[in-house]
Amino acid sequence: MARAAEGEAAPRRRVTYAEAARILATRDPVLARLVEATGLMRLSRPKMSPFEALVQAIVYQQLAGPSARAIHGRLIAAMPDGVEPEALLALSDSTLRTVGLSTNKVRSLRDLATKVLDGTVVVSPRGLSRQSDDEIVACLSTVRGIGPWTAQMFLIFQLRRFDVWPVGDLGIRHGYGLAWGVPTPTARELDPLGDPFRPYRTVLAWYCWRAAELYAGAGESALTR
Repeated sequence: MARAAEGEAAPRRRVTYAEAARILATRDPVLARLVEATGLMRLSRPKMSPFEALVQAIVYQQLAGPSARAIHGRLIAAMPDGVEPEALLALSDSTLRTVGLSTNKVRSLRDLATKVLDGTVVVSPRGLSRQSDDEIVACLSTVRGIGPWTAQMFLIFQLRRFDVWPVGDLGIRHGYGLAWGVPTPTARELDPLGDPFRPYRTVLAWYCWRAAELYAGAGESALTR
């Protein structure tokens, strides 16, 4: 397996996910088989603003899909002029509880909106483009209820960053073990295993999710649609 050069920088020209998948396939035969079996990586473009995406992430935490969608839909309906920090803070606790949010999620959403307004958390596309992945994770992790995993999913699916490696994600760890024929690695064990795939570890993560679907017989998930 060819290891990327130490300190390899992200490419100057932004490649497509398909191009990155082809590049990684030349580096590793297991990844090449995954690409052949599941096709080239695809990722839908975000339909929400960064703030909307973070609100949704908090609402969806620890909830089954239908329940999360229903609560999120009611919350959006309570802000008919748009999902903005000011609109969210203007909603009473009673209204937020009525839509189905727990006390903890009400606190998390208020903390997010407050920190966006005071500048602690940046959600403008231009501001986010100036921050590194690590800076964004550190910043978002100051918000009540947002941890590294949620921040990393935000980097992948909202900001479309190419070199995110969420080693704490059980699906990725499970998929890596199935694809490479090793026991499911711990987060610490998985971390260096992504190094040969820099600066496209997001692509590796996507194929690990696909491997979990392919080899464990799981259906296609929202992560890989």
